[in-house]
Amino acid sequence: MVDARKVAAALVVISHYKRKQHKKRKHRWWIKEIYRQRNVHAKQLLSDMTFEGVEETIKNFTRMNSETFEDLCIKLEPIIGKKDTSFRKAITTKERLAITLRFLASGDSFVSLQYLFRVSKQSISKIVRETCDALVKVLKEYVQIPSSEEEWLKVAQDFENQWHFPHCVGALDGKHIILQSPINSHGEYINYKHFPSIVLPGLVDANYNFMYVDVGCQGRISDGGVFKNSALYKSLENNELKLPAPCILQTPYLIKVPYVILADKAFALNNYTMKPFEGTPDNGSPERIFNYRLSRARRVVENAFGIMSSVFRVLRKPMLLEPEITTKVVLATVYLHNFLRKTRVNIYTPPGSLDSEIDGNFVQGSWRNEPDSTSFVPLRAIPRRSANDAKAIRSHLATHFVTNGQITWQHRY
Repeated sequence: MVDARKVAAALVVISHYKRKQHKKRKHRWWIKEIYRQRNVHAKQLLSDMTFEGVEETIKNFTRMNSETFEDLCIKLEPIIGKKDTSFRKAITTKERLAITLRFLASGDSFVSLQYLFRVSKQSISKIVRETCDALVKVLKEYVQIPSSEEEWLKVAQDFENQWHFPHCVGALDGKHIILQSPINSHGEYINYKHFPSIVLPGLVDANYNFMYVDVGCQGRISDGGVFKNSALYKSLENNELKLPAPCILQTPYLIKVPYVILADKAFALNNYTMKPFEGTPDNGSPERIFNYRLSRARRVVENAFGIMSSVFRVLRKPMLLEPEITTKVVLATVYLHNFLRKTRVNIYTPPGSLDSEIDGNFVQGSWRNEPDSTSFVPLRAIPRRSANDAKAIRSHLATHFVTNGQITWQHRY
């Protein structure tokens, strides 16, 4: 009869012997040959783009000129710069920035970009995340909400001078950024159209620049609740923004008008948010003219979102990224939008790209010719009951626009 203990002991010995005989499989390569050529191909690509006489190439590739690209590299070097090791040369700051800008400009997949730059898709994923984070840090001064009454008055004066809407301190809108379904999200990001998204509300000044953005609100929150869940709303509710005190528009008016944010029907009407009259008012009526004047001034936020998504085409496609990384990517495009708008040589919004008016006639900007986006979905309009005092302020403004504050062409619309 076989002794079970002896059999077990023999099996242990055999197993131990086999483990000793087993040799660890050697890697076929330390780095794949396609990536080994990065030092040649990627650097040659950057060199060709910045070569004198092909400025149009780097503009199309990165959405900026070579001078701006170099300026950003200098700003980013202390944050994302890496050192060479004895095993391999580091991916340079220029390469990291070029990879990230190309991803933002095209929305190409990481798989596609790995063949262009000779960098693995795993590395590209990390590079995009880190570089977007760094861009927000180094460009933080370009997206700032006014911090004093004097700064708010300057914003309001710009709106009145350029768009003929008094006491306006910003134009507000929001967009759904479509995602792939996040892991273990349990429907938290599913919006009213039944696809996953995060929401980007933005406040824009009279010059198409973002003063405030708040990315990361889950799509499941109703469109009406997006603004109420933002830090901007809480600051307005608590009177923390140092807005100027309400005052009359002109003598001999008695009604004091607060300084307001212009919004569309997706937002509520209250003492600091002004929205259009419901329905379709009669031609020539004060309500109709008010809606035109508000829509005209709000055009700045439509243009800001439109230009940003037409230049950074990553926003026009569903993002196959986790919400945390998507937030970093979207924020980077917002900060780059303001940065590029304020550069010395503005190739970001050349003549004709933004909406304009000629003798009161509306001329569409070139961004409106873009085909419909599969992402960047607008917030839906939701009927709401408004406070009586807010309605009174709106009616007062409507009357002002057909009396002392009219513009010559407003009856055409």
